Amino acid sequence: LQRLQNVIAKVRFTLAQLQLAIKGEVVMTAELQETLDSMFDAKVPYYWENTLTGDEFSWRLPTLGLWFTSLIARDDQDRSWLNEGRPNCYWLTGFFNPNGALTAMKQEVTRKHKAEKWALDDVIYHTEVTEFNGEQQVRSPPPEGIYIHGLFLDGAAWGKHEGHLIESTPKVLFVGLPVLLVTGNIRTAEETFKKQYFGPQGPYECPCYKYLSRTDRYFIFMVNLKCTQERYPNYWALRGTALLCNQ
Repeated sequence: LQRLQNVIAKVRFTLAQLQLAIKGEVVMTAELQETLDSMFDAKVPYYWENTLTGDEFSWRLPTLGLWFTSLIARDDQDRSWLNEGRPNCYWLTGFFNPNGALTAMKQEVTRKHKAEKWALDDVIYHTEVTEFNGEQQVRSPPPEGIYIHGLFLDGAAWGKHEGHLIESTPKVLFVGLPVLLVTGNIRTAEETFKKQYFGPQGPYECPCYKYLSRTDRYFIFMVNLKCTQERYPNYWALRGTALLCNQ
């Protein structure tokens, strides 16, 4: 919340100073000139996305319209969370640190299994693609873990009727994934579940990234997606199939 407040304060201050600079009441600095030029080109001003040292200050999107839409959506999720309690389904993209949110979820699941002496180091992610097409269909939270939405498949599509990965439609780059259940499970139990649910070929361990740039810096976690024996996991790996938080 504090980080979002910093972004809002930065945008408000910059726009106020820009109005004064246009009127001639303050000096048009290089930062204000860059902000004005970026807004004219429908791009996100550099200092709205980055700090002085080049680190990520807010979130990186290609156009100003998408960036501002994301700002409103993040504010809406946080505001409803504060006023109405924990949401039934989380927008993973709305977290500044998605890894931290998922780690907190694992800690919560581990505490629920305290009587079974689960250790956090032994708990790994357990993921299932649900039949919910959107967050509006989710009426209640899961018994354990969280529902997340807003993920997009790159290099494949999800067959809602088949329940596994399929070829994407030609010229369609990104396909939305249904609501995803993410929870924790101990390693031995998860290995048993994979053999029973995904068959002999196993699941495709799909990497999930925060941005289109697929680097370790923006890697979040691995999602197990069901596939067929004809199109086994290595087939999708060679296709470069991945999940993205932003299109």
